[in-house]
Amino acid sequence: QLSNRPSLVNAEAVEPVEAIVIPSQRLRDLMVQEANLGERVMRALILRRVGLLESGASGPVVIGPPGNGDVLRLQGFLRRSGLPHRALDSDTDPCAKTLIERFHVDPHHLPIVLCPNGKLMHNPGENELARCVGLLRPIDAEKVYDVAIVGAGPAGLAAAVYAASEGLSTIVLDCRAFGGQAGASARIENYLGFPTGITGMALMARAYNQAQKFGVEMVIPDEAKLLDDAGDGARYRLAIGDGEGVRSRAVVIASGARYRRLDIANLAQFEGTSVHYWASPIEARLCQSQEVALVGAGNSAGQAAVYLASQVRKVTLLARRDSLDATMSRYLVERIKAQPNIEVLTQTEVVALEGHDGNLERLRWRNRVTGEETERAIHHLFLFIGADPNTDWLANCNVALDAKGFVRTGPDTTPGHGPMETSRSGVFAIGDVRCGSTKRVAAAVGEGAQVVAALHAYLARDGGGAVNE
Repeated sequence: QLSNRPSLVNAEAVEPVEAIVIPSQRLRDLMVQEANLGERVMRALILRRVGLLESGASGPVVIGPPGNGDVLRLQGFLRRSGLPHRALDSDTDPCAKTLIERFHVDPHHLPIVLCPNGKLMHNPGENELARCVGLLRPIDAEKVYDVAIVGAGPAGLAAAVYAASEGLSTIVLDCRAFGGQAGASARIENYLGFPTGITGMALMARAYNQAQKFGVEMVIPDEAKLLDDAGDGARYRLAIGDGEGVRSRAVVIASGARYRRLDIANLAQFEGTSVHYWASPIEARLCQSQEVALVGAGNSAGQAAVYLASQVRKVTLLARRDSLDATMSRYLVERIKAQPNIEVLTQTEVVALEGHDGNLERLRWRNRVTGEETERAIHHLFLFIGADPNTDWLANCNVALDAKGFVRTGPDTTPGHGPMETSRSGVFAIGDVRCGSTKRVAAAVGEGAQVVAALHAYLARDGGGAVNE
């Protein structure tokens, strides 16, 4: 309703009715101008979507064997995108078997996805699926936005909300889904204003809805590949997807960081089925009543360990450091100590993975002090070992990076530039991708709010103010 995308459900009138069609833009205007009514409408939209997510009564249907890497990939994408869907077990579900027979699907070609429009897709990529369900639409190549934001994590969404609410025409791109790494957090308990805690997905979904309320255009999932100069009223052009481009007068880099991987030769063969980089209900169901291993010593690792402990038989937490105290919030350290089924092994590193056909069967780790090695039958490994900046796409864009690949900003990079501005005028960096930033959700949100003042100053100085299309 707010984004002008296909409806999640179809309704059929059984008797004559009078219907009032409200365009998306008019609905957004109403919600902003009439705060009380807007609150009720937004709450109704959220609760309606939550109901559909819980029931799976609409959206695409994913059919395949549970635990299959591609099934998990598709389920994870739909879940992160907040899109209602159903997953049917191709081995046991009668409806799944009926559909497989009806469409003459070879069992070796599973998974399949049945889209709401009736289209059948064989193991689609995320972009292909997003286009089929209406998440991705063609971009207006002639439109010039005041600001294009690359990244829909906490920093990018905060910048989008504040920019759009202050009259800047805003577009947001992300190569995966909204929420970033914060969206994968099982529970955030030290975020201001949520005394009982909140899941990362719920927090980021609220920010995503808020951005749409103010008219932010979302292009998700689609990847920024190059930042280049443009003309005809636009300062910059972001090359994305299949040759498409987004034109804007300013750019905010909020592309965050990508998960760091273990340096183990055969790691890739287990990723997607047995090696996981987030702990959502999808992964938890796979590990029900099993023993799992988790590597990491930061807050994300602590949150995942506590969440998994409520779902599995045992969590073995492996940390290279000699203590969790230096890198993990105190409340998480204490909570881990209080969990009887979490075992913490410090000064320990994973040295080998063993298994067949993409399924992990055994894990071996080593004590870094004594050299003693331990082998255990573990079928699922969770990795939370930090992240590297997601800046490969900036390699040929004349944006200064530090030795680790983080974006450099401020007057030390270019005299006269503010703290968020990069070496290119009108290009700003915020959140985890920025050199020297504090890697916390609240800090990222703060930088997203802070950069909007710099955007206004830049546009007033070099661009004659906002477009306000």
